[in-house]
Amino acid sequence: MIRKSILAALAPLALAGCAGGGGYAGPDSADIASARVATVNAQQLATLVDAGEVVLIDVRTPYEFADRRIAGALNAPLTHFDPATIPVDTTREVILYCGSSRRSGIAAERLAEYRGTVVRHLEGGIRAWTDAGYPTVSNDPSDDPRR
Repeated sequence: MIRKSILAALAPLALAGCAGGGGYAGPDSADIASARVATVNAQQLATLVDAGEVVLIDVRTPYEFADRRIAGALNAPLTHFDPATIPVDTTREVILYCGSSRRSGIAAERLAEYRGTVVRHLEGGIRAWTDAGYPTVSNDPSDDPRR
């Protein structure tokens, strides 16, 4: 008796689950943007930087950017990130980075959705860059190579 009551109570739930909501609607824009985001490791990025084939966008805060960054990077903090303001360069790829790759991943999704292209970001962020032994610059006057 109890078993029949439980089955009777669960039957409408099972049927509701089968009813669906009109079929598969396809991926939403967030899924498409995620599919257009890829990573680059520090060694790959160093090769691109050395060849002058990349526009680097640092999405960390201005304070973090001033403290240390990859030479030649532009600052576009995630808190104010607008994909429309990111330079379009037909000869160089835009690659984003942050401290650990969390913020740059978010910015890469936004940029990929805006541009409709694959956007790459630095896996592991600037930490991975410095851990691999690659140089950074800062706004510290003693860091100026002309001195």
